[in-house]
Amino acid sequence: MALAEVNELKEKGNKALSSGNTAEAIKHYSEAIKLDSSNHVLYSNRSAAYAKKGEYQKALEDACKTVALKPEWGKGYSRKAAALEFLNRFEEAKKTYEEGLKHEPGNAQLKEGLQNMEARLAERNLMNPFNMPNLYQKLESDPRTRGLLSDPSYRELIEQLRNKPSELGAKLKDPRVMTTLGVLLGVDLASADDDDEAMSPPPPPPPKKEPKPEPMEEDLPENKKQALKEKELGNEAYKKKDFETALEHYNKAKELDPANMTYITNQAAVYFEKGDYNKCRELCKQAIEVGRENREDYRQIAKAYARIGNSYFKEEKFKEAIQFYNKSLAEHRTPDVLKKCQQAEKILKEQERLAYIDPQLALEEKNKGNECFQKGDYPQAMKHYTEAIKRNPNDAKLYSNRAACYTKLLEFQLALKDCEECIRLEPTFIKGYTRKAAALEAMKDYTKAMDVYQKALELDSYCKEAAEGYQRCLMSQYNRNDNPEDVKRRAMADPEVQQIMSDPAMRLILEQMQKDPQALS
Repeated sequence: MALAEVNELKEKGNKALSSGNTAEAIKHYSEAIKLDSSNHVLYSNRSAAYAKKGEYQKALEDACKTVALKPEWGKGYSRKAAALEFLNRFEEAKKTYEEGLKHEPGNAQLKEGLQNMEARLAERNLMNPFNMPNLYQKLESDPRTRGLLSDPSYRELIEQLRNKPSELGAKLKDPRVMTTLGVLLGVDLASADDDDEAMSPPPPPPPKKEPKPEPMEEDLPENKKQALKEKELGNEAYKKKDFETALEHYNKAKELDPANMTYITNQAAVYFEKGDYNKCRELCKQAIEVGRENREDYRQIAKAYARIGNSYFKEEKFKEAIQFYNKSLAEHRTPDVLKKCQQAEKILKEQERLAYIDPQLALEEKNKGNECFQKGDYPQAMKHYTEAIKRNPNDAKLYSNRAACYTKLLEFQLALKDCEECIRLEPTFIKGYTRKAAALEAMKDYTKAMDVYQKALELDSYCKEAAEGYQRCLMSQYNRNDNPEDVKRRAMADPEVQQIMSDPAMRLILEQMQKDPQALS
């Protein structure tokens, strides 16, 4: 009775976790643990729920308990390493992946996790060489820095650069920093070689590891041997697209070894190819039940969920597809399933966006926005215009109206962005230009404002608003009494000027001109 209750609570927890309800999942797993405190799967699942909720320390504690209960189970180490990674304890995470691979050398999830962690550590050390774990051992072992370590100010300098790598540029004038970088990066930054040295030969390739021999078929019971033979015959027929024959062989394999979910998922694959997606899903769900009952590898469970997701994707039922892709990813994350899930989410989002479009409702929202604008309630007007844009995103006038609200609220950058979108949608709409120019004028960027007013006048030479705006900017520019520092600060805020100043050659020319105005004459 207790075992059935534990399984029921676990399934409730799994469903809650798959639907994103982590608090409910944790509650069910905790109740199941009270009834069966030696079940490693329960701690593993609760660890996943805590991690998803962002409670990484609790996730780590449950993962450690999982490993303690079943040290030979690879997934426990994956859970522990993931929690450590979330806690930014990368070195410990790497060691955990390595420890897991000692118990399960062929575990793909552990291998992938170790590769990712090694890449992440390498990237972190490359970005900040002062952050490498064996920093002081490396400095102690090199005669160039060994003597420096006895100076407390040097150690203080190293710790500063370790914690704040952004200060490296300011410290480069210190010769000790250059020497230290040379030691850490394995190069001599203090001098240049006169002659090219012969390239050192590449290191010999690592010896190839002999693959582990597969378990001998003689070790298997007779029914499992026969089941495997039937499966192979089914695979051959499947490749030839002889689906009826393949189904016969997979069905015989299932009858011979009913505890193996693989034969059921193989049948599901045949129905998927035949386009019978309902039958495919029915078999996948049956396979998952068999797998759960027999504590099958979580990767096989994940494959079955992914196939259900694929079947819904084929039918363009993207909401259901996403649900089962997430279930698959909760069991075992693979790039293919993640990519498919993201693709389904993107399509669904676009479908929802298109379904939301309704020009009539957009007009109603626009009218409400106009009423609020006339009353001076600009925040409320902005909300109505935003809703109108969602309902009809290709109406240029809506962006122009919202830009007017942003200008009234002194949000000039947002006003400019809306004006630019308005002009993109309708390049001949005068209001788009005059409102953009008004925002630039309010920002005291008179030169750019005059350019935009001029464009408006090119479209309509009788536009009074553009002509008056142009004159205002001209007078403001003429009467401006900015000091040189204000002019420089305003110029440096211009993206075009920033791009020019980012060119090292241009900076060098300007520095020369400041020192000697005749340098370029």
